[in-house]
Amino acid sequence: MAQITKETLIGELLNINADAAAPILLGIGMHCLGCPASQGESIEEAAMVHGIDADELVAKLNEALA
Repeated sequence: MAQITKETLIGELLNINADAAAPILLGIGMHCLGCPASQGESIEEAAMVHGIDADELVAKLNEALA
């Protein structure tokens, strides 16, 4: 499985495994996953906009995708 980093784009993450990633992102308030703008946003950028620690989010995503 691909290792997720803060530089991973939301669109890439959802292509890797939307079933595992989407509930985590939705759970922290990222409700615009289908929005074209969010597809080109990095996990770090999205975390910053939503007031979430990017390192914690990446760790949670990697755990869910393992």
